[in-house]
Amino acid sequence: MPAYDPHSIEPKWQDFWERNKTFRAVEDSSKPKLYVLDMFPYPSGEGLHVGHPEGYTATDMYCRFQRMRGYNVLHPMGYDAFGLPAEQYAIETGTHPRTTTERNIDNIRRQIKRLGFSYDWEREFATTDVGYMRWTQWIFLLLYDTWFDPEHEWIDPDGVPRRGKGRPIAELPVPESVRSRGEEAVRRYRDGFRLAYQAEAPVNWCEALGTVLADEEVINGRSERGNHPVQRIPLRQWMLRITAYADRLVKDLDRLSWPDPIKEMQRNWVGRSEGAEVDFFAGEPGPDYCAWRARRSHEGFPEEADARSIRVYTTRPDTLFGATYMVLAPEHPLVDSLTTPECRREVEAYRDRVASMSEEDRIAGRGEKSGVFTGGWATNPVTGGKIPIWIADYVLISYGTGAIMAVPGHDQRDLEFAARFGLEVRAVVMPPEAWLQKMRVTAAEYAERIGQLA
Repeated sequence: MPAYDPHSIEPKWQDFWERNKTFRAVEDSSKPKLYVLDMFPYPSGEGLHVGHPEGYTATDMYCRFQRMRGYNVLHPMGYDAFGLPAEQYAIETGTHPRTTTERNIDNIRRQIKRLGFSYDWEREFATTDVGYMRWTQWIFLLLYDTWFDPEHEWIDPDGVPRRGKGRPIAELPVPESVRSRGEEAVRRYRDGFRLAYQAEAPVNWCEALGTVLADEEVINGRSERGNHPVQRIPLRQWMLRITAYADRLVKDLDRLSWPDPIKEMQRNWVGRSEGAEVDFFAGEPGPDYCAWRARRSHEGFPEEADARSIRVYTTRPDTLFGATYMVLAPEHPLVDSLTTPECRREVEAYRDRVASMSEEDRIAGRGEKSGVFTGGWATNPVTGGKIPIWIADYVLISYGTGAIMAVPGHDQRDLEFAARFGLEVRAVVMPPEAWLQKMRVTAAEYAERIGQLA
């Protein structure tokens, strides 16, 4: 058997595949269809890196195998050409983004073809192509003009009964109390339900690069490219209301024949959580608090918190009696108004320090707990007692409401924070009697020991 000579064999067959369109996906309804899509490379560099062919080789093997099994395989290639990397590359090289992008695409295409992968090159495209952008804009407008109706019943293409579906925004029921306030009130009400909407969210801002960076592009508070300082700042931007589909995303995982660890990872990514929203009065007990409570008793719980309320989300509303302090994310919009003049300098210094931390570092919570007292006080709505308001890095503006009620008697993280700063610990929910008997401790002893931990 002659030795394998890649210099002669590879070009020969690559030329044959291209001339004969061997891997072209044809319109053949008699064959079972299979669509395999790779992650598109970014044309922000001059070519591929070693990680590209590693993944592309696996999908190429799969596609060739399925073709031999009789499948009509659609396996296209494209280029994720919009975004920060392409813009930064153009700035660094001093050339127009379209020029650098098209030049890099030509080189990446050449590299991929030399690797001999079985792509259908007739379906190649870049996300900067006008024909492609047209459809991204169409999808955006569709999302903007749609709201999610959780009660709408329908039948999916597989014949499975469903509940919950997107509907035209014009079909959104608008309460008469909103309509009576005019067209602007109706517009704001509808904007609160659109699947594409604007909201403020924290981003990694690099002043030197003049752009926002992905978390993967920030290392120890500095940009991966150029080693410039990066800060977390709030930025108003377009968002997609994917949380409206959280229940369906979790439920539909059961229909996938994926490994259980992968499905569990997806469930954690969706992060579905059940709980309640609670408003704390932003101020000490007194006449203003009594008026606030009276107004709530008459009008009910409002859709949005007013200027004198701090709204929290909790999965344990049963522990409200044990909330002995509050913690806000340093980026929370109420921090400025809650901070007293005496505490302002320390609060601002802490906020500046946290701004250079990544969200992953804050979630990990490595090292000793940190935080700063704002000088402000809130009133616990069930006990009527005043509780201090702190800011800390372990509370994220992107989760819940960006504020928490701290219950150190029943939460390990809150307990560690309370112990660090000498805050009150109050146990209000007793463990089951069987657990107390097993531990040989009475309810009174348990409560006393919890209080001694702080």
